[in-house]
Amino acid sequence: MASEMVISGDEVRARPVTRPGELLEAVPGLIVTQHSGEGKANQYFLRGYNLDHGTDLAIYVDDVPVNMRTHAHGQGYADLNWLMPETIAAMNIRKGPYYAEEGEFSSVGSVHVGLIDRVSKAILQVTAGSFGYRRLFGMDSTKVGGGMLLVAGEAGSYNGPWDNPDEVRKLNGLVRYTKGTALDGVSITGMAYSSKWNSTDQVPQRAITAGLIGRYGSEDPSDGGNSSRFALSARIARSDEAGYWKANAYAVKSELDLFNNFTYYLANPVFGDQFHQRDDRLMTGANVSRTLNGSFAGLPMQTTFGVQSRYDAIDLALTDTFRRSFLSGSRSDRVGEGSVGIYGEATIRWTDWLRTTAGWRGDYYAANVTSFFNASNSGSANAAIGSPKFTMVVGPFNKTEFFLAAGFGMHSNDARGATTTEDPADPTGKLTPSPLLVRTRGAEGGVRTRIVPNLDSSLSVFILDQDSEILFSGDSGDTSASRASRRYGFEWTNHYRPTSWIDIDADLAMTHARFLGYNSEQVAVYASLAGYPEAQIGNAPGNYIPNAPAMVASAGVTLGEKTGPFGALRWRYLASSPLTEDNAFRSQPTSIFNGRVGYRFDNGWRVQFDALNLFNSKASQISYAYGSLLKTDSLYNLCYPVQIAPSAVCRNGVMDYVLHPVEPMAFRLTAAGAF
Repeated sequence: MASEMVISGDEVRARPVTRPGELLEAVPGLIVTQHSGEGKANQYFLRGYNLDHGTDLAIYVDDVPVNMRTHAHGQGYADLNWLMPETIAAMNIRKGPYYAEEGEFSSVGSVHVGLIDRVSKAILQVTAGSFGYRRLFGMDSTKVGGGMLLVAGEAGSYNGPWDNPDEVRKLNGLVRYTKGTALDGVSITGMAYSSKWNSTDQVPQRAITAGLIGRYGSEDPSDGGNSSRFALSARIARSDEAGYWKANAYAVKSELDLFNNFTYYLANPVFGDQFHQRDDRLMTGANVSRTLNGSFAGLPMQTTFGVQSRYDAIDLALTDTFRRSFLSGSRSDRVGEGSVGIYGEATIRWTDWLRTTAGWRGDYYAANVTSFFNASNSGSANAAIGSPKFTMVVGPFNKTEFFLAAGFGMHSNDARGATTTEDPADPTGKLTPSPLLVRTRGAEGGVRTRIVPNLDSSLSVFILDQDSEILFSGDSGDTSASRASRRYGFEWTNHYRPTSWIDIDADLAMTHARFLGYNSEQVAVYASLAGYPEAQIGNAPGNYIPNAPAMVASAGVTLGEKTGPFGALRWRYLASSPLTEDNAFRSQPTSIFNGRVGYRFDNGWRVQFDALNLFNSKASQISYAYGSLLKTDSLYNLCYPVQIAPSAVCRNGVMDYVLHPVEPMAFRLTAAGAF
């Protein structure tokens, strides 16, 4: 497929980045950013989606899922702050719902990060930089019992440019034992991670414009959090005359305490609107697959079938807080959510220039929710869904292949939404439960060519429909299910390596994204359009998808051999996007350059200098638009003379841009030795 590729760990590490999650920008068309403290999961943008913290982008590390279902801070929450760049062997990338092996959260894309098994020499690395950035990393491997034992660890701290320093403190470790190969061997991996931080969340534009806070100021300096993750996983694979089989199992214990204040004094005029989200879970799972090499009507055929299972035992809590101290409880839930997926696919090579893959996937989900604050919101939910898949490859002709794919996919919604019937904030308010599983449909055509020497170029055109969009909610600080949506667009990816020491890449992705149909407030306004074609209705004001970028672009050049001088320069661009459904508020485009120069010595030592935000862009990492209230707003004094809100206007607050700025130009110096 034009949108399927493998990127080596060396290519990933050649990119100067601010934070570990940005390494995923090696995926063409993917932008990774942050709207809060450095210990929190990143924000992802791909194919016209604001994927928030991971919805519809499935991420795996060593075959262990990273995305968290029914998470306290948003469906699909995918935290990669524990990923150490030096331990990455490769990234396997797929886009679209066309692959039977890919299940939940993979409708837009999936990234499988593989880990290294060994290093030739022990590595010790020290990095120091602007705004209190410090990192110490070490890694070594040795032969044990006929296999290889790898140990890696890091300690880091960072304050950032913020008036209220982030004070990030993290410890991270990995122990990995491998024996044999990926197709005939075993591996056991243990990971441990702990982090705590303060955060400067997004702030209203009016506060900066009025000089109430600086560009790097905060409305609530007590925001922040702490996170931990402990994981144990094992994989085994065996080859035989018929093909091969593989299996893996994992257990992940994770905790997150997150304190945010996105609306300031809108709900509570005295103590403010800070809330605490807690997620404490044990995630376990096991997968097994079998691949057989055979024939069909005398034609070569490869068949794969497998079973995937996962169970999450989750304790969730949402409370109102003041400077991280408890005020009152909103929700407290215990959720048990399990799933089983079965899949099969067959690839037939009809001729030397034609092969097809047809597959099917079935998923069954069951969840049980115990609501401690409101028994009416307790209950069980289950759902099953089947997803056919198809891909076709024609070629190569003169080093050029053509691709066609179509398939169905799905994502899950928060299990609490599938059982909730009463508004936790207002028990008199009745709610309609959301579906546990949501259907997605996609199709794609493309071409990949190497007709120009040393240039790998691909173009893909895609369309993706979802029965329900998952969107960020500014007043609650998490995600919620919304209306059906449609996106279509193209991606153009280029990788040029004219010589061994020059590597150039350039990518462009453009997407048209709209909601389908109307929400309840639009029905009367657009009733006159009832006789128009759906395409025209879909473009009506009010059908814009917030934070859906129409264009993403990136380019970079990497220079250098294995020894001697080296360097890199990278640019990435995130175009303006609508922030509200009526397109009345739009974000400003973001354009950032990062650079690197360094030298690798023959003895394995390395010195490098990174310059981040090289031209000191004043852009925003991310922007939103929603209602909030500051004590300095005239509406505050109007609404709360006696701390009682008299009207709906007060409850909606002041509509404004709310943003998190890009960090200013920063420098980092790294010295690494091999022993």
